[in-house]
Amino acid sequence: MTADTLLARDIPLWQDAKPFLDVRSNDVHTLISYRLARALLAEHKGVDQAIVLPAILLHDVGWKRIDPALLSDAVGPNATRPDLVRDHEVYGVAIAGDILRRHQPEGVDIDAVLAIIDRHDTLKDATSLEDALVKDADKAWRFSPHGVATISGWFGYETDETLAMLEDFVMPTMLTDAGRIMARAMLASGRAEAQSDHYLKGN
Repeated sequence: MTADTLLARDIPLWQDAKPFLDVRSNDVHTLISYRLARALLAEHKGVDQAIVLPAILLHDVGWKRIDPALLSDAVGPNATRPDLVRDHEVYGVAIAGDILRRHQPEGVDIDAVLAIIDRHDTLKDATSLEDALVKDADKAWRFSPHGVATISGWFGYETDETLAMLEDFVMPTMLTDAGRIMARAMLASGRAEAQSDHYLKGN
């Protein structure tokens, strides 16, 4: 039997977060990023999963407070409203703080979780290994099949264009060796799948 994606401790947090994650495919993004964070944690013994997992679970709740008509201006290589990225972090800290304080999950350092959420996109360097794993799990989603399909839809890109953009703009920002390997493996898989028809139908 496949292990559940969410730890029992985090399920109440997820239930409260869901109403804030129904924009930009953030609900599925969050579940995938959470599972990627668990994979990264397996490669980093001693990193506090009770900080990493609640942080990745709640990191994007703030997008709910941003006007949906402006979301396409906030992200991507040609973003014109980077201030909205900071805004979603600020809103996210408030929303996540309410959720965490309501549940008081055992063993979770709420202040540490909120500090990571506060600068998970706008601070490019990591302040701790916990912060690095959250940032890498968040960005690694972009290389997943769901991430590539979602990003392609946002910008009207073909799959090859999205993969090239990810390699050029996102790959250099990965912070850990495990994160880079994870992203590069998914990039290789995506390219192979995108080119499969050429090889299957060719001579």
